Amino acid sequence: MNKKQIVGIIVFILLIGVIIGIKTLSSSNEKESGDNIKGLTTIYVATGGGKEDFLNDQDVIKILRTKYKLNVVYDTWSNGKTVLWPLIREKVGLGDQGIIDRLANGENLGIKSPGVSTYDALFTSDQRFYDYYKLFPNKEKNEADRYTVLSGGLTLNTPIVIYSWKEVVDALISEKIVTEKEGVYYITDMNKLMNYILQGKKWSDIGLTELYGTINIASTDPVSSSPGATYYGLLLSVLSGGEVTLDNISKNLPKLKDFYIKSGYMNNTPADLFERYLKTGMGGEPMIVDYEKSIIDFANSNPNGFNQVKDNIRILYPSPTIWNSHCYAAFTENGKLLLAAFDDPEIQKIAWERYGFRTGVTGGSYDVSSFGIAVPKTITSTVTSLKMDVYDKLIEFLKGN
Repeated sequence: MNKKQIVGIIVFILLIGVIIGIKTLSSSNEKESGDNIKGLTTIYVATGGGKEDFLNDQDVIKILRTKYKLNVVYDTWSNGKTVLWPLIREKVGLGDQGIIDRLANGENLGIKSPGVSTYDALFTSDQRFYDYYKLFPNKEKNEADRYTVLSGGLTLNTPIVIYSWKEVVDALISEKIVTEKEGVYYITDMNKLMNYILQGKKWSDIGLTELYGTINIASTDPVSSSPGATYYGLLLSVLSGGEVTLDNISKNLPKLKDFYIKSGYMNNTPADLFERYLKTGMGGEPMIVDYEKSIIDFANSNPNGFNQVKDNIRILYPSPTIWNSHCYAAFTENGKLLLAAFDDPEIQKIAWERYGFRTGVTGGSYDVSSFGIAVPKTITSTVTSLKMDVYDKLIEFLKGN
């Protein structure tokens, strides 16, 4: 064997080694990322909005795939449709095309119809729809048959808060409406603030001469928006002394309707309202209603923008406030697997630190020192989420002429 042949063999062996090394590294990367894992259980979940970024977080997906062997498919549903329509994938244009065509032709198909694509779970973005789904469907309202809920409950929580600015909050402290405690700002006299709005008091009446017009808190429309409805549910609870019943709301609904009328133009989505608050500043939106999670999500997604405004932003916690609760209902044994996985400490850490979701029934206790803005470790003063029938009465009254 001559020298040229020996060199050729050595080069060939080196090439084989490089190829094997690349394949090994590629296989290792696939395993690390959770791709190409065998034996995954696919779970289909009908999902309400407000948590898309968290559910699509690559680290969350990786934990679910590698640690729990779960491949989760989240289909987008509006909360209202989950109690009116049969919860099958074809109703939102997914699943079997033949079934989709039959539905389009007016055929009445439900969760027990042969060939339909069913769900393992429902993940609402509002507790009232979770509670309502567990009831028998109201056939007088043409509600569809429902799955049996095997297990479930509150999974992701964020409280309703009011975002404002330093100068506004300083004035509200002087009016004894807001109280500061350990760096956190609480609205301790919500009734007084509501009365200021109902009386048409101007910003200048409380010393804010640089602001024009009457005192107002911008919110999304409760008639068409779940966050707005939750906020008005809180206001109704405040007016009712914390205990809302079908018997005692009639005297408070007219006052709430007046409050609604004085609120003027309303955005339909909280994201649009929060963006407007940040972009227009104190002059454009002195006070808005949104979720606590919005500021944490913003701080993580846009750290430069957050650093520009964090010293002037103030988060006001109504006392009491109300939870916006994303509730999970498992219909199958597979659905129960995902419910258990959401209790994983790593997933809960991501939910809080990146997206501002508190977890569990009480919202937990959290390290808030890294946020650079006043956020309480725990939320202790809350009112109970209202039932669907109360919300129905509230919204119908607001819609009426």
